[in-house]
Amino acid sequence: MTIYALSSGPGISGVAVIRLSGEKTSKIIKLLTSKELPKPRVATLRKINKINTSELIDEGLILWFPGPESYTGEDMAEIQVHGSKAVIEALHSSISNVENCRLAEPGEFTKLAFQNGKINLLKAESIADLISSETEVQRQQAIKIMNGNSAEQFNFLREKLLKILSHIEAKIDFPDEDLPNSIFDEIKKSSNHVIKKIEKILNDQKVGERIREGFKIAILGPTNAGKSSLLNHLSNRDVAIVSEVAGTTRDVIETHLSIDGYPVIISDTAGIRDSKDEIEKKGIKLSLNRAEEADLKLVVVDVKSLDFTGVLKGLLDENAILVINKSDLLEKEIDSEIKNINHVLISIKDNKNIDELILKIKNNLKNKFITSDDILITRERHRQHLEQCLEHLNNFNQKKEIEDFDKAAEDLRLATRHLGMIVGKVDVEEILGSIFNDFCIGK
Repeated sequence: MTIYALSSGPGISGVAVIRLSGEKTSKIIKLLTSKELPKPRVATLRKINKINTSELIDEGLILWFPGPESYTGEDMAEIQVHGSKAVIEALHSSISNVENCRLAEPGEFTKLAFQNGKINLLKAESIADLISSETEVQRQQAIKIMNGNSAEQFNFLREKLLKILSHIEAKIDFPDEDLPNSIFDEIKKSSNHVIKKIEKILNDQKVGERIREGFKIAILGPTNAGKSSLLNHLSNRDVAIVSEVAGTTRDVIETHLSIDGYPVIISDTAGIRDSKDEIEKKGIKLSLNRAEEADLKLVVVDVKSLDFTGVLKGLLDENAILVINKSDLLEKEIDSEIKNINHVLISIKDNKNIDELILKIKNNLKNKFITSDDILITRERHRQHLEQCLEHLNNFNQKKEIEDFDKAAEDLRLATRHLGMIVGKVDVEEILGSIFNDFCIGK
């Protein structure tokens, strides 16, 4: 089967790229151009005609990539034409007339690359992340994983487990043979090394996932403190309705931002106060739930209402910034108790000290997004497999003198399998759909 699809973005553009992959690729190029194949990997200008009628569709560039040295590992080609809807449709229609040729499914080109051994699953996922990246930090993380460091380390750990497993299975296959004590010492040492490494990877504060999905900031506080105004100011647009009427915001309003290259999801929440209104009470409950989920809380209060207690005071922990709004109305110096809290005096109305607040947010993001060259977990799938791998390794380690070799071997097999599923070293057909369906058509 040969697949084809628009690989560039939809809509009118200067150039559109149609990608093909499969055994009929060379035949299609010859039929479209009425000429022999161009030189491999050399952009060649050709007239592109309708198959069977020779009617001119457009004039464009042909790039020919013979397999297996191609992205998918199969014969591939890219056709660059003018990016009009009519040209693209005419080209697609013409290609579809070739037998055993169909439009590609989402992510199918990259799925083929994986199935043909050109890339591993981590690299496939990082390609999807790179395409969808909106901030500099997201781009950097995707590139980091594409370079293969994480995959190499996962494979290294897996190979250590396979080596241990080979010793255990040798004892099962040859029960009468005595293995040297040094072998058992090596087994214990290697398994403990892998356990410590996985524990370290899992103890990452979910930085990789936060970078990929967005750092969660919740704007909280009493009614009419200026929460919605702050959201609008940070967003540079009117995201939330601003009103003097208390309780205007009853639901959680979200907006996605980039702050100094860091992906951020900011939530404006309902004002926290005693209320008899059932709808408002539900909104307040949602506010408190968002506070629990947030990586950073911006607790916004009116400068004239600083003697707060109870729920609001409970929100002021190490992951919170006290934002004292309406500082233009400040008549006296704030007391020492407030000064000891991580705070900033602002006036949204006068655009006062907003830069200072943004700097505090940036510093908080930088501290939480500190990453090393170590393995990055970017998806819940990776985390679950590592947790299950760790569970089986701990079960293995608890067996005294590895007396029950059959059960010990099974624990190791399962641990090895979970590591392999992260990079695609085992039969992972059941998870391929969920991964590659997130890709765009033509990738």
